[in-house]
Amino acid sequence: MLILSRGDVMDLLTLDTCIDAVERAFRLHAEQRTFGPRVLGLPTEDGGFHIKVAGLRGERSYFAAKTNGNFPNNTRRFGLPTIQGTVFIADATNGTPLAVMESGSITMLRTAAATGVAAKFLARPESRTATVVGCGAQGEIQLAAIKAVLPLERALMLDTDQDRAEAAAARATTRLTFRAEAAKDLRQALRESDVLITCTPARRAFVMAADVAPGTFIGAVGADSQGKQEIEPKLLVTATLVVDVLEQCAEIGELQHVLAAGLMTREQVHAELADVVAGRRPGRTRRDEITIFDSSGTALQDVAAAIAVYEKARASGRGTDVVLDDSSTASLR
Repeated sequence: MLILSRGDVMDLLTLDTCIDAVERAFRLHAEQRTFGPRVLGLPTEDGGFHIKVAGLRGERSYFAAKTNGNFPNNTRRFGLPTIQGTVFIADATNGTPLAVMESGSITMLRTAAATGVAAKFLARPESRTATVVGCGAQGEIQLAAIKAVLPLERALMLDTDQDRAEAAAARATTRLTFRAEAAKDLRQALRESDVLITCTPARRAFVMAADVAPGTFIGAVGADSQGKQEIEPKLLVTATLVVDVLEQCAEIGELQHVLAAGLMTREQVHAELADVVAGRRPGRTRRDEITIFDSSGTALQDVAAAIAVYEKARASGRGTDVVLDDSSTASLR
């Protein structure tokens, strides 16, 4: 079994590769060539843990389980990443453990990749300006994913910490070779934007229906547990709403609040992303249509990204090989 560090994962998995892998995973899901996904959450006083599991049936079948701890105050309190954990993958035909890898890098890349996939089908193809709310590592990689699939020329970065927004804008300008700037007024930014990405730990809506311009694509990334919320429920009702996994979003995504308020039913959700990717449901159909991707984060993305890392690691000799079952060589005691 391979042990793969964060450095291994980041060297082996590019954003473009991850976008392709995640799109393929959603397509396989539409073709019923997956099992799961399932999620188990366990909140704690300062954060929480979740376990996400899924499998893909391709030329080779894989199972993956991701265990993550999510503690928003880690950086300030301990100098640690917000998200820490592992991804375990196994051969789904015989259960053989194949690899354990650091999960924070997987989570960061696969979350952004799903937004990139959604943007390909739900954003206006001529989109030039994006607003990102939440300028942590996820906000920056989200912008890179949007830039990978749309002809962006400008980004507006907003955060409760203005210094962080300015630093993120400076890095984006350098790394993505286009104009990024820190902004303070969300309403004004929305009037100028074709794309909005929200990736905050907010528990109260701050994106209001009245402020969103016709034709905007919204990638709502922050709501991934019960109680989290970024988008006014009324906006989800009037927009074209696409979810990553319906039942999961009903429990922990933006959809939870719309259902709780009785503003819509599960049947009124436009589609799961898998059905849009596979062509079973339309994506954007009008230039003035507001489209929303409710991204709660699914294990389909984790297994897709982990497979890409594992197969590249095996091909390149990367990682540390360990033997878990050494019973054939160990003496009985």
